[in-house]
Amino acid sequence: APLLGQDTGLAEIRALAEEWSPAGAPPATDAPEGTLTRRDVLTDYAAHLRSLVDLTSIRPLKAVVDAGNGMGGHTVPTVFEGLPVELDPMYFELDGTFPNHEANPLDPKNIVDLQKRVKETGADIGLAFDGDADRCFVVDEKGEPVAPSAITALVAARELAKDPGATVIHNCITSWSVPEVVKENGGTPVRTRVGHSFIKAEMARTGAIFGGEHSAHYYFRDFWNADTGMLAALHVLAALGGQDGPLSSLVAQYDRYAASGEINSTVDDQTARAAAVRAAYEGRDDVELDELDGLTVTAADWWFNLRASNTEPLLRLNVEARDTATMERVRDEVLALVRG
Repeated sequence: APLLGQDTGLAEIRALAEEWSPAGAPPATDAPEGTLTRRDVLTDYAAHLRSLVDLTSIRPLKAVVDAGNGMGGHTVPTVFEGLPVELDPMYFELDGTFPNHEANPLDPKNIVDLQKRVKETGADIGLAFDGDADRCFVVDEKGEPVAPSAITALVAARELAKDPGATVIHNCITSWSVPEVVKENGGTPVRTRVGHSFIKAEMARTGAIFGGEHSAHYYFRDFWNADTGMLAALHVLAALGGQDGPLSSLVAQYDRYAASGEINSTVDDQTARAAAVRAAYEGRDDVELDELDGLTVTAADWWFNLRASNTEPLLRLNVEARDTATMERVRDEVLALVRG
């Protein structure tokens, strides 16, 4: 998937648009008239995804899927057709007003209905898609959210089984468990800045087989280096159905540390508050600092990353540690500095 951004095409498109007449008509051209062909590609899309993940021999599963009135409601029935998966659909009606909840499963309040349904029905797994279904969030059989970093590690292990020694991309605020699992499975982890453009650029540069982010975006070389929540969901179903234990036990091996989740703080001066945090940690012998994306401070038993929002007066904090008490201590120390 070629990258398109301000430095890779958008500026030229803007210049062309500005050359159009005031009436909005494109410049005159002698080019011949083209043709229009209509084609429904949904079945081809579903067949391609199923060709990448073998689910034919998995044990029968029951999956609750919350499409959030987004595109998952259109694609999931066709993708899941014929699979040994009993589908319990929620909010599959396409409705851009999103009448039931915002189509953002990363916000805990938007998966409450899914968690309740999974527990009520005794389902094996819950899946929630965002509006355009390029993100997939997973809930275990207890109704507990599964960290996207754990899903990244799980899918990375499966992809590396197909292509031993391959590269896997992860951003700088995914869990320590991700590069650990990649190395344990013979792969090469590559750390990047947060954001799809950076992930895709590194995948193209390195030929990586897979990439994952804390935001539940999952990128696949076999899907043109683009992100697809649906393919990630199929990998999780295949892993779950390929063994006899519950999802909570399966993902426990990939969820090894205590994490704060992303904590946003509104500040008057992003630069000044970030500088105050840096000043508190630089010069210490027991930590390392890097600025790949914001400020990352790493110690033997914990790390945190502090990044400024590009669109709001926010500083975003992520903390991870080997145990909950340490994570909470570091979290509170940094938040005290951020919030003055």
